[in-house]
Amino acid sequence: MNTIYMDNNATTQVDQAVFDEMKPFFTEMYGNPSSMHRFGGQVGVHLKKARQRVATLLNCEPDEIIFTSCGSESDNTAIRSALNAQPNKRHIITTRVEHPAILSLCKFLKKKEGYDVTYLGTDAHGRIDLDDLKNSIRKETAIISIMWANNETGNIYPIEEIAKIATDNGVIFHTDAVQAVGKIPIDLKKTPIDMLSLSGHKLHAPKGVGALFVRKKLPFRPFLIGGHQERSRRAGTENTTGIIALGKACELAQDHMTAENIQVKDLRDKLETELLNSIPDSILNGDKENRLPNTSNISFGYVEGEAILLMMDQFDICASSGSACTSGSLEPSHVLRAMGIPFTFAHGSIRFSLSRFNTEQEVDFVIKTMPDIIKNLRKLSPFSAEKAAPACTKSYSE
Repeated sequence: MNTIYMDNNATTQVDQAVFDEMKPFFTEMYGNPSSMHRFGGQVGVHLKKARQRVATLLNCEPDEIIFTSCGSESDNTAIRSALNAQPNKRHIITTRVEHPAILSLCKFLKKKEGYDVTYLGTDAHGRIDLDDLKNSIRKETAIISIMWANNETGNIYPIEEIAKIATDNGVIFHTDAVQAVGKIPIDLKKTPIDMLSLSGHKLHAPKGVGALFVRKKLPFRPFLIGGHQERSRRAGTENTTGIIALGKACELAQDHMTAENIQVKDLRDKLETELLNSIPDSILNGDKENRLPNTSNISFGYVEGEAILLMMDQFDICASSGSACTSGSLEPSHVLRAMGIPFTFAHGSIRFSLSRFNTEQEVDFVIKTMPDIIKNLRKLSPFSAEKAAPACTKSYSE
């Protein structure tokens, strides 16, 4: 069997149709869309088409889309813009389970620039309390930034309600929707979000391209200063191949989302159910009911996640022990720590994130292989169910 890739929340395979769409812009139509001649102008036409495709997926206006290099740039741009546009407001609200692109920036802003940051906690399911959010808002709150879907657990947050709370209090609201776009329906005509981040490589486009939705009439300050590109909102020659690829990927997501979610969810549920039933001392992390259809985060007690991944790699199975952006750390996931998952389980968490390219044969192979991997690693572990406390439960989602 070929490599079994179940790490799609880290990055995705570029869809063949996406690759075919972008290829001519490397070698045939390579002009600069800002040029006055027709050779460059024809590229600009395709950029316009890509912008429309992204806007259609989000149900917003094309001129509300700013193309960026990635989700992290979009996140940084959104928060910096809100702060720079409101110099007298120096308070930020976010959560303890955000992506490092948000948490690292907030840490920097607090330490180096003196901003006050409120980090909302979660319960054992990874859910936030909206009353905590309401009680955290102040007159000097400049922005609320809460992710749409968590990259580690797949939890989907009540963004419609959160956006209304922000709007009712006159606070700019941004959501990191990198994991949500292309997986669940998003309608920006109906949801009063001010800014939204997305990234191409999470929905079968290449790495190095993203976008930021900025609602019309919202005060905006560019992050990158220089040229006139993106209506002077983001300087730098456009990544034409990446943008065109992103547009195609958004079109494919729009066309196939419903059918793919059924297929992927069925595979995810089978994988999850069989692993929890066949491996003792395993728990499901997150909100079982409100999560992405492709994501399952399972903790295998009394073993190290890194060791599990290394053993899985021997069988050509790819998964993750958390965010790809923090995979170099030996610390337990900050998301699972925020949820209060016991140490002996948080260290053994594995995130399986599937896509439309996974098959039932692959799922069956993982189901067959994982019990022996965990059993063998537990023989070497200094921890055990008898030695550890507290006693484990089958699922923190039940």
